[in-house]
Amino acid sequence: MTSLSTLERSAGERPGPVRWNRAQWMLLLVLCTVLALDGLDVSMVGVALPSIGQELNLGTDSLQWIVSAYVLGYGSLLLLGGRLADLLGRRRIFLIALTVFAAASLLGGLVDDPTLLIATRFIKGLAAAFTAPTGFSIITTNFAEGRERNRALSIFSTFGASGFSLGLVVGGLMTTMSWRWTFLVSVPVAIAVVLLGLKFIPKDNPADQEQDSGHDIWGAVTLALGMLGLVYTLVSAPERGWGSVATIAGFAISAAILTAFAVIEKRVAHPLIRFSILKEGWVARANLSAVGLFGSYLSFQFIVTLFLQSVLGWSPLSMALALLPAGLLVVATAPFADKFIDRFGAPRLIVVGLAALTLGYILFLRVGTTPNYAVDILPSILLLGVGFALAFPSINVQATAGIRNSEQGLAAGLIQTSTQVGAALVLAVTTAVISGHGSGRDATAAEMLAQYRPGLILSGVVAIAALAVAAAPARRSKVLAPVG
Repeated sequence: MTSLSTLERSAGERPGPVRWNRAQWMLLLVLCTVLALDGLDVSMVGVALPSIGQELNLGTDSLQWIVSAYVLGYGSLLLLGGRLADLLGRRRIFLIALTVFAAASLLGGLVDDPTLLIATRFIKGLAAAFTAPTGFSIITTNFAEGRERNRALSIFSTFGASGFSLGLVVGGLMTTMSWRWTFLVSVPVAIAVVLLGLKFIPKDNPADQEQDSGHDIWGAVTLALGMLGLVYTLVSAPERGWGSVATIAGFAISAAILTAFAVIEKRVAHPLIRFSILKEGWVARANLSAVGLFGSYLSFQFIVTLFLQSVLGWSPLSMALALLPAGLLVVATAPFADKFIDRFGAPRLIVVGLAALTLGYILFLRVGTTPNYAVDILPSILLLGVGFALAFPSINVQATAGIRNSEQGLAAGLIQTSTQVGAALVLAVTTAVISGHGSGRDATAAEMLAQYRPGLILSGVVAIAALAVAAAPARRSKVLAPVG
């Protein structure tokens, strides 16, 4: 494993524990808190959607955009956000974006106009598109590669997954007071973290080469427009129809813009994105694994949320508590994730985690209209928790292992773009599959479950595909050896 030095190996000694000073712990706390806020925000708003719709008189299509607007901003600018942090300074970009996130949260909790509310969600997505990859690259450039970075990344990524899981419960509690608190609760936390960040995030120098040679402006513009068009088309396709003129035109225009971006990147002296990075180490396989992990899980959770509330008649809080064991498992294993990676290797843990996830999806297919939670639902939830706890931090470690410091933001942006765009794509296909098996408003519980079942099967298929990618024999890399 690359986490052990040559001297330690030859001496047969076990490495001592990773020790950080107070400044390093505070830096990690700042970065982890922001990532947890991102996860909390997404899941809290999902729980609050029925209350928002009732108070603002919004239909299902409008409510969808409260979620989709965030994904649109987040998924379209993640790559650009990570790269600009490399070019302009990670500390500066991180603190500015977090301030924008706090302001948009405050505005979202105060407005009554649906259009403004959706706009604040889009702005928050844009802000998160800068904080998430920038926070990731701040870790990878401030913690040495190997055991130290593995531990930091495992804690960091676990906070994101835990924030999303615990946000379901927090959202249920906040909604009992008012849906507005699902927006406002983030404001004081974000402000406090900005103040802490000013003190504990080290000042950094933007990448010297790119700074001296000028910025790839047209590359940045075409990348942002192309990703914006692609994600917008994905999230609006279920409503418009996958075969509609608008959807086909959206994909065609987005593909043309992204093709122009690729041509620009091959011709400029110092490109925004070096495509050959995908050939290094585990970068490509880690990104494909992330698509399968998050795409299948988000779609599964979407279906289960509808199933528990629409078919079984559970309250939002009861539904959140039913899914909570998965989040608790992730939280409980967080302190040991780096030790698992050091001992077993990240590639092996990715395979085992995706296998657990796949088994969880398969077991859930047994569920009927009168399930016993402990027997029929809980085993799947626990397997999903195990799968996430093992695969999530390991994928993040493998996605950036060995990448030079000047491109850590790019590598971080790539893995998080795969996460968001992959999740948006799989969820959009899942929504279309469910809509295509619609059973009507007067459907029985059995008919509604039959409507959801193809979507559940799709989650399993996506997870199996990701498992196949992760388990395939690795080609020998001329540049890097995988971590572990």
